[in-house]
Amino acid sequence: MNTEAIRGAPSWHIHPDAEALTRHLARAIVRMADAAITARGAFHLVLAGGNTPRAVYAALVSGGRRWDAWHLYHGDERCLPPQNLQRNSRMAESVWLQHVPIPRAQIHDIPAEMGAEAAAATYATILPPQRFDLVLLGIGEDGHTASLFPGQQWGLDPTTPAVLAVHNAPKAPAERVSLSAWRLQQSREIFFIATGSGKRDALAAWRRGEEIPAARVGVGATVWLDAAAWPET
Repeated sequence: MNTEAIRGAPSWHIHPDAEALTRHLARAIVRMADAAITARGAFHLVLAGGNTPRAVYAALVSGGRRWDAWHLYHGDERCLPPQNLQRNSRMAESVWLQHVPIPRAQIHDIPAEMGAEAAAATYATILPPQRFDLVLLGIGEDGHTASLFPGQQWGLDPTTPAVLAVHNAPKAPAERVSLSAWRLQQSREIFFIATGSGKRDALAAWRRGEEIPAARVGVGATVWLDAAAWPET
């Protein structure tokens, strides 16, 4: 199925500030989880990395429920030791996952400490065969998302691997692992999160139709942003 072909333009949810965005987005995720669990018995969620989703994850500690049916994956990871504070898995663990009873076997960290190539091959065997219920993504100031950067391979073609080994990333660390664009698009919903004026240029490029990774992955996505990130203010 060509997910990109059946999706339309992104929708833009603009909130007055990051606090309001966090509150509404956390509630939306919980509602989606409840609906997925009721309909299919499980909620398969891909987590965004970086600092932007930190407050949302923290809000889920008190707002979430039915944790035994949550299954978590990561959109990307940095090739660093598991306890390194720059790991996306470490951030999610510290602000959210250590505080809630999601079964450990249902939290699927990318084994990026193995190195990009080995970790990508291993993680491809861990991903579920079905679509995700929700993919959370951020957007970088250069328009990257997950660890899909301008000028590099994004994995748009479904014949490419579902998980990519990323070398020479323009942001440190250079070695990373990322779900490919086509695999990220295999989701019932995609939410982007953007806060702060530093994201304005990237969002403006997206709205102009420029060829940036976030725009290619985010066809038909919902973009959650605060007023400071909105390029038309």
